Amino acid sequence: MRKAALVFGGAGFIGSHLLRFLSETGEYDALVCADIAPTPRFETKGVTYVSCDVTKSIPADICPGATEIYNLAAVHTTPGHEEWEYYWANVLGAANICAFATKQEVETIVFTSSIAVYGATEQPLDELTQPEPESAYGRSKLQAEIIHRTWRAEQPDRRRLVVARPAVIYGYQERGNFTRLAGLLERGRFVFPGRKDTIKSCGYVKDLVASLRFMLARDEAEVTYNFAHRERYSSQDICDAFSEVAGFAPARLVVPMPVMTLGGLAFEGLNGLGYRTSINRARVMKLPRLA
Repeated sequence: MRKAALVFGGAGFIGSHLLRFLSETGEYDALVCADIAPTPRFETKGVTYVSCDVTKSIPADICPGATEIYNLAAVHTTPGHEEWEYYWANVLGAANICAFATKQEVETIVFTSSIAVYGATEQPLDELTQPEPESAYGRSKLQAEIIHRTWRAEQPDRRRLVVARPAVIYGYQERGNFTRLAGLLERGRFVFPGRKDTIKSCGYVKDLVASLRFMLARDEAEVTYNFAHRERYSSQDICDAFSEVAGFAPARLVVPMPVMTLGGLAFEGLNGLGYRTSINRARVMKLPRLA
């Protein structure tokens, strides 16, 4: 049987690793990356890269004969966008992708949601924990889950759905939290915001993409699962690991949150004067909480 996978958001960090993984299985006759980004984090030979905006109707010929859809497309940086942008991309995108799947009779969708649907907590969670999202990103992801489940429920005897809820993911070409942390540690500029023992739920990107395929292989009609390392790593654990492997000086200084908040306010003032910076109070307040 011919197999063709269409990966929305495939040019991003996780998508690039997923396409490489799928290619290496040798199981696919066609692999298509559909993304609004002009270039992927890294290319994989044999993958067809096409421009696609999931907030618009998806062309019928984007991946002829698609048998699997992976929906990784999302606005996800928090904070960093207006609230409406999360809903516009994540919820409308889910609706358009499911509409495309219906029209093209694609019966399998894998959707990457987020542990952000649970809200910020350091208590152990499982898949039966009631979602209580606190951010626009988390709320938009939960709504997108509902859209995908509604799609599957329309033809429950034929359609399959895998919903993954990953923690913070790290790995090659991540360019996010872990990359920024490594840069600060390398320059000796990292300080612990408020405390050293904040639990940071995280997972490795290659393990995540392998888990997506593992869940598909279970042949269940619908499955939702959380993804993270089993170990509960603290901020200090992560910093110490960087220091041990890369030879960075250990991070030791703890700055009280009121001081950090004032610093965030100062950077907001600089933004108001035209000096562009990604630092603000919302980003500072996120630091000592579960990622």
